[in-house]
Amino acid sequence: MNDMARKIIITCAVTGSIHTPTMSPHLPQTADQIASESIEAARAGAAIIHLHARNPETGKPSADPDHFRAFLPRIKSECNAVLNISTGGSSLMSLDQRLAPARDAEPEMCSLNMGTMNFGIFPLADRYNDWKHDWEPQLLEATRRVPFTNTFEDIDNILADLGDAKGARFEFECYDVGQIETLAWYLRKEKVRPPLYVQFVLGVLGGIGASAENLMVMKNTADRLLGHDYEFSVLGAGGSQMPLATMGAVMGGNVRVGLEDSLTISPGKLAPGNAEQVRKIRRILEELGLQIATPDEARQRLQLKGMNRVAF
Repeated sequence: MNDMARKIIITCAVTGSIHTPTMSPHLPQTADQIASESIEAARAGAAIIHLHARNPETGKPSADPDHFRAFLPRIKSECNAVLNISTGGSSLMSLDQRLAPARDAEPEMCSLNMGTMNFGIFPLADRYNDWKHDWEPQLLEATRRVPFTNTFEDIDNILADLGDAKGARFEFECYDVGQIETLAWYLRKEKVRPPLYVQFVLGVLGGIGASAENLMVMKNTADRLLGHDYEFSVLGAGGSQMPLATMGAVMGGNVRVGLEDSLTISPGKLAPGNAEQVRKIRRILEELGLQIATPDEARQRLQLKGMNRVAF
């Protein structure tokens, strides 16, 4: 692997649809907050910014393209980061709702969950009593009965609509080894093309647990099935964020941080923002002798179409 390829790509997921306003005053919800957090994270070293939107009045996860358009142009104008738009939204959204922002914006990169799963965030409701908004506990509790759905047909439609038609590349989010098997099937059928960017997601209830042993299983499975056709990144949920990201980088991978995945900067201490998490993982990696990839280096490695071909 050449020097550029060994540089670590840092992804920052700035807000997501898991955590709610009650859980942290630092969780961005308005367009200005999401844009500012994204730009600061990019300046701190994030090559990729993974984006969800929220209703600016209530903080509720939103798939309204207008909410995305309220921050996308500003982020694009003030930093060079790759802007990666979620196709996950939340389990309560239909597929068309989830895809609407990416269909509208035609980004360089989108996330793509590689299967249907129980995505259980309802245990978070037990940690809080005084909610800012009624929708917060309702959304969390809904995940006890409603799965996140990405059928094979859904995956086919996402690949066709956003990849084939719009030129987007994907962050393939794999929450368990079976989803790596699914991605490998798509590769064998030439429905996806390398280089694949595979996000190992550990620590979400319903998916594989957050442990060093499980990360090794994910890596060994991907090596066996995907060979030289992929790069991986590591997303450890909650308190496993920094340890598993560090382990993944040492194993030859890339990293993802951000308030979507963890609200803390150290045990029991809320992160004051996304950039603090980026700076922390960057400091750890650089002290280990690893280099950080720029956005343009990430574009070249992942064969992205370039910011000049997006629709915002």
